[in-house]
Amino acid sequence: MSHLQNLLLDTLLGTKHVDSAALIKLQEQSLCVASPGFSVMPSDVRTLVNGFAKNPLKTRREGLYFKEKDYKCVRADDYSLYAKSENTGVVVVKTHLYLLVATYTEGMYPSVCVEATEKLGEYLRRKGN
Repeated sequence: MSHLQNLLLDTLLGTKHVDSAALIKLQEQSLCVASPGFSVMPSDVRTLVNGFAKNPLKTRREGLYFKEKDYKCVRADDYSLYAKSENTGVVVVKTHLYLLVATYTEGMYPSVCVEATEKLGEYLRRKGN
């Protein structure tokens, strides 16, 4: 298991408030690592990359279509996208090289998912990733 995958498992899934997580390479627009059983299709990768490439306000207005589900965008800026759909949600944090993606499901605390994802994103940014 790679260092990056260990980071995802320990710092995100270890909280018990992140259902699945992935790291997407921005430049190549490809999946780098993901938690077991979490597949991110190329179309989903493009959706997330485009969410940051477009004007964040536009993403906030239009929402996000991720893993065959419509999400209402609750935050969109240069470094973070938060979107929810009923009792589930997706948190995306941008670093220099990656998009860090975390999802939560019913019964999990979205705030814990956001905090853990943002902290890992900040760690990766400090490392130059």
